[in-house]
Amino acid sequence: MGVSTPYEGRPHAGWDPSAPIDAPLHLHECVVVSEWADYNDHMTESAYLLVAGDNSDAFFRYFGIDEAYRESGHSLFTVETHLRNLREASVGEGLSMTLWVLGVGDKRVHIAHELYRDRDGELIATAEQMLVHVDTSAGRSAPIPPDLRERLDAIAAAHAQLPRPEWIGRSIGL
Repeated sequence: MGVSTPYEGRPHAGWDPSAPIDAPLHLHECVVVSEWADYNDHMTESAYLLVAGDNSDAFFRYFGIDEAYRESGHSLFTVETHLRNLREASVGEGLSMTLWVLGVGDKRVHIAHELYRDRDGELIATAEQMLVHVDTSAGRSAPIPPDLRERLDAIAAAHAQLPRPEWIGRSIGL
C-alpha cells in the first residue's frame, strides 16, 4: 500500500486567468489523527512533512498537475526540503496551511509552507521546498510547459507582495 494524499483522484478544476490569486494561498486543512502521534503524544516529525506534502498536492491541483497530467509522463518532484518544527500539535487538533510561490524557473519552483494550529492561530511549523519538473518517461528534469509556467508566474507575481520570511534560505548549524 502506497502513501496517498487527501487529493488523490481529484482532477484540476480548471484555471481562470482573470480570477484573483490569494496571497498566500489557503488550500489545505486537516485534523491530527492518532497515527501521526509519537511517544510524547504529539504530532511526530514525519507527520509535519506529510502535511506539507498534502499542501503541495493541493497546490499542484490548483494550477494544473493531477493524475491525468502525471499519466501524460510529467510531474513535479521535491528535490529539497527544509522543515522547521516550532510547536506541538495533539491528536484531534485542527491545522491550517498557507503556501506561497517564492520563485519559478524553467524547470524549478521554490515554495514555502506555514502550518498553523487552529485553536490559537499559532505557527507550529514551516517548510521550504524546491520542486523540479520531470519528464518521467525520460527520467530527467524537463522545462515546465508554457501553460503551467504562465500560471505559476501569475501566482509568483501575486505572492511577490508578501514580505519574505526570515527563515527562507536558512541553513542548519551550531
